[in-house]
Amino acid sequence: MSRPHTPTARARPQSRGPRASAIPRPSSMYFDSPRLSRPKTPDMGRESPRRRPQSVVGMYPVVAGQSPGLAGSPASPGTFSPGVGSANNNNGSGNVKVVVRVRPFLEREQGGRNLIEMNPHTQSTTIHHPSPGASKNDKRNVAPREFYFDRSFNSLDPNSDHFASQESVYDNIGSEFLDHNMEGYHTCIFAYGQTGSGKSYTMMGNDSNPGLIPRTCMNLFSRIDALMAENVSCTVRISYFEVYNEQVRDLLAGSNKNNTKLRVRESPTEGPYVEDLSEFTVKNYNQVLKYMTQGNKARATASTKMNDASSRSHAVFTLVVKQVHFDPDSDATEEKVSRIRLVDLAGSERATTSGATGARLREGSNINKSLTTLGRVIASLAASSAMAKSSSPSVIPYRDSVLTWLLKDSLGGNSKTAMVACISPTDYEETLSTLRYADQAKRIRTRAVINQDIVSGADRDKLVQEMQDQINSLQTSLMQYSQQSQQKEEDSSQFKQELEKVRKAIRFYEERAITEENKRRAIQTESAAIARHNKLLTEHLREITNRTTATPPTTTAKATDSITPMPTTATYDEFKHELDSITASVGCLRDDLRQSRSKFQELASRWGVSAA
Repeated sequence: MSRPHTPTARARPQSRGPRASAIPRPSSMYFDSPRLSRPKTPDMGRESPRRRPQSVVGMYPVVAGQSPGLAGSPASPGTFSPGVGSANNNNGSGNVKVVVRVRPFLEREQGGRNLIEMNPHTQSTTIHHPSPGASKNDKRNVAPREFYFDRSFNSLDPNSDHFASQESVYDNIGSEFLDHNMEGYHTCIFAYGQTGSGKSYTMMGNDSNPGLIPRTCMNLFSRIDALMAENVSCTVRISYFEVYNEQVRDLLAGSNKNNTKLRVRESPTEGPYVEDLSEFTVKNYNQVLKYMTQGNKARATASTKMNDASSRSHAVFTLVVKQVHFDPDSDATEEKVSRIRLVDLAGSERATTSGATGARLREGSNINKSLTTLGRVIASLAASSAMAKSSSPSVIPYRDSVLTWLLKDSLGGNSKTAMVACISPTDYEETLSTLRYADQAKRIRTRAVINQDIVSGADRDKLVQEMQDQINSLQTSLMQYSQQSQQKEEDSSQFKQELEKVRKAIRFYEERAITEENKRRAIQTESAAIARHNKLLTEHLREITNRTTATPPTTTAKATDSITPMPTTATYDEFKHELDSITASVGCLRDDLRQSRSKFQELASRWGVSAA
């Protein structure tokens, strides 16, 4: 089988001069010119099968006026030349800075084969296949892959001369980006890699070996103390949130609110942001440490086969630094506002290797979804950067996941960005995937600008006067509104009193009408009973009269005395007269009730309230 096409190994100079391969490869030196990046050739940084040493030089044309090498003339140890991904430039534009860090062997990996080789002089990272003794037909798949980044940190062996400690990682990334922050640039550093590859350790560390986040905070306040001596006032605000199962959760909101799902919005000026996110002003590192500890305790973590404390969410720690400097000579005020965004991404994982089931499996699925979207965004941005002059730029799928939406400004926007690719020394497939993502990320161009406002004395006086006029206008409007509101309250109080009186009157008439109606019905019932009783008595008297006329009276005095006097027709007429009187009273009450209701509706319509 033919070897894969790799332009890096095969670009030959067109000139008739000496062959590039004849130039000896530098072996024991670093390179200076930190502002000068490698020339952009199509083959730069692409993985390729490992070749003879001299072919490396052939990858990079020699720049006029420089010694042969990768990016400049030899320099003293301790310096390095930023590669394609360097964000270190004067005007703020540049590529994403990409560094790679390999972690030490874990306890379960002891005795395993190290697949990673790093050259501290050329900053190359080579990954070897775990089965080098394959057949010739498989050479394409097992050949070593070589990558070039801005920095390669070898943290595999603490006894090595080139061991990269937490401090050295900060000195080469964190310190530089903190410099950019103090200049007024937005910055972002995010750790990417497989689960268990050392991302959280790199970003957060532990008590004895703090990572990038705590070291950045400590050095930030050290610099602020120095600025205070130069009459520069500084304020620092922090926030801390996580993206868990494609939902944003506030890690500083307290135990009763941190499960609240927050919404992501986008501002035309500030870009994407989290709505209602807690933000606290801090004055020293101890306060930052308190909030940092609180947030770390609230993070979603779980144990898997790959990692005993696997992060199940993407955590974003943000510091907003505001610097205000007054120059008495020019009577001008300079204000800089910069944002430091430090991101600990959850690790990519495979269910077969992590042993995740149930909730852990669902978490892993969402993590892989967001990381896959991040990979697509990186690929799209890298392609857009390569076709910067194209008339039809590609659409970047930022909104396909919450993570990429929130990192929109950091990826290809107004920010200086660095990616720390964390890799394992034993996992070939995942490490190769991470290195490929990192290789694409270094091609992304950012457009960072200094976020500052300079106001002269005259402009400041004008602005103060405008603000004072606005305050006076608002105070006048507030006073007028207060007076109107007070008058409305008084009128409303009077209306409420009248309304209450009408309601009481209506209730009184309604209750009285109900009472009279019940009384009328009772009298009607009693009158009907009396009428029936009178009818029976009349028939009974008629029958007795008929009998008396037909037969001589034989009834004894006792029998006569036993007959009870019955009501007469006059009694019935009295009841009927009383019933008519009550009916007339009920009619009068109904008329009064109708008048009261009409008056109530008139008052309600006059004051604009419901008549219910």
